[in-house]
Amino acid sequence: MSDTNPGASPLPPTNPAQPEPVEGPAINPQTIKVRLAHPIKRKGGDVTELTLRKPKAGALRGLKIEDLYQTDVNALLVLLPRITEPTLIAAEIEDMESEDLIELAGAVKGFFMSAEMKAAIDKHFGREPTGQAQTGAN
Repeated sequence: MSDTNPGASPLPPTNPAQPEPVEGPAINPQTIKVRLAHPIKRKGGDVTELTLRKPKAGALRGLKIEDLYQTDVNALLVLLPRITEPTLIAAEIEDMESEDLIELAGAVKGFFMSAEMKAAIDKHFGREPTGQAQTGAN
């Protein structure tokens, strides 16, 4: 590519108003992986791990964030199929062991917590601040 061609640069010009991506643990991750203690049985193979996407406004329609923050099971039954990969269906969530549902609820709650709130929780429990909670069974 020639330096004289203004469209030749493969990278867009940097905008000083936009923050540059930071390497390392995310302060507010867009996805969280949760390992299930009790895999979900499917014909194509058991689901042992789920990825939850941070819900955007469309995924929250018809729900109250307060209900999600209070781990309301009915609200989770609506939200989880919208933000899980692989996508869960309501019957799978209803059949889920309570400890797995609570792990998923905690991950959802974490999407609504500020970095300061997460740091305060880490401090309270005497953990090194990681910026990203690890959820699920090891």
